[in-house]
Amino acid sequence: MRGGTVAVVGGSIAGCALASAAARAGADEVVVLERTHGRLADRGLGLCIHDGRAAELAATGALPAGIAAHRLTRRRWVVRDDTAAGPAGRVFWEQPFPFHSYHWGLLWRGLREATPASVVYRQGAAVTGVAGDGGRAEVRLAQGTAEAFDLVVGADGYRSVVREAVCPESRPAYAGYVCWRGNFDARRLEALGDGGWPTDSVTTVCFSGGSCVIYRIPGPDGPRVNWVLYAMPPQTGRLPFDDPTSFPPGRITEELTAHLGALLDREFPPYWAQVIALTEPADTFVQPIYDLETARTTAGRLLLAGDAATVVRPHNTSGAAKALQDATAFEDAWRRAGTWDELLRAYQAARGAAGREMVALARRLGRGQVEQTPAWAAMNHREAESWWQGQLGGAADIGGQAMTP
Repeated sequence: MRGGTVAVVGGSIAGCALASAAARAGADEVVVLERTHGRLADRGLGLCIHDGRAAELAATGALPAGIAAHRLTRRRWVVRDDTAAGPAGRVFWEQPFPFHSYHWGLLWRGLREATPASVVYRQGAAVTGVAGDGGRAEVRLAQGTAEAFDLVVGADGYRSVVREAVCPESRPAYAGYVCWRGNFDARRLEALGDGGWPTDSVTTVCFSGGSCVIYRIPGPDGPRVNWVLYAMPPQTGRLPFDDPTSFPPGRITEELTAHLGALLDREFPPYWAQVIALTEPADTFVQPIYDLETARTTAGRLLLAGDAATVVRPHNTSGAAKALQDATAFEDAWRRAGTWDELLRAYQAARGAAGREMVALARRLGRGQVEQTPAWAAMNHREAESWWQGQLGGAADIGGQAMTP
């Protein structure tokens, strides 16, 4: 199928990937509508992509070459042990971890720069509603205007306006716990020593009721340390977690800050508590954990991708890979289709069940690593491996599924 006009709502990782896919597949016009005015590249979060998924995505062109990445090979699971271990705690299990880590902003920048020049990228274009019936699609903008397209792609994240039109019954559900996130310049580690921490290793600090993942990522000015700590929030007071939200850097409540400090003092090996404490308040934020699955990813002339289609808890380490896989499936469906209806049916068949399966796996991982944590300190290597396989529930690994050729 050749020709046609496409609007992509949302200009972050999923939006850039879907816009590029549409342009490569032969759309006459592709317009990205990004609501923010600021620099998306300033977002400094860390993320990882499984090496197997990265190879597949590089082969299809969905993951451009040359984007800075840090190689990871193993994951060490650590507990505090005040009697037998040193300040870095006791490693009770080590597993292969075939991933590369990325800086969100650098990954976005690479995808944005790889977007074909024919794509129109409009910032400050906030979409307030969409409609996709009658063989056309329409987007309504905040300034009161409306624009028509042959297809509207929702790549507008977990608060998706497009999803409201495709699946109005689907909303992100709070999982009951939160994560504290942060990152800092890796040169700050020099004050602590390396703590026996190889640069290719991910450390998971385990404690009753939570866990914390710590690893290195590339940064605009050199390597950084990225960490994500999952735990139940403080039970006092009323925090607005029922509606999708987050506490951005510099706006974390005193209650949440104090709770993090107590967790570090009580549960962490001293070295890893000191590592987390190197993070500036301006680089620390709190993200309540949500998940969401949709019964369908298309309706009329509307299509969902990335977090707009499914919100997967971060334990699965699959968010970026899933968005790029959605773009790959979209481009493949376009090239094989003779009509818009054929394209939409093929995309739904390729991505609908895959998204729901990732949500289910991430829920199992959340239960095992936060909600119903085992007696980590009593585990040996064999028991840890068995526990992990139980969480996977038949899945080959975390990081997302291989795409069907």
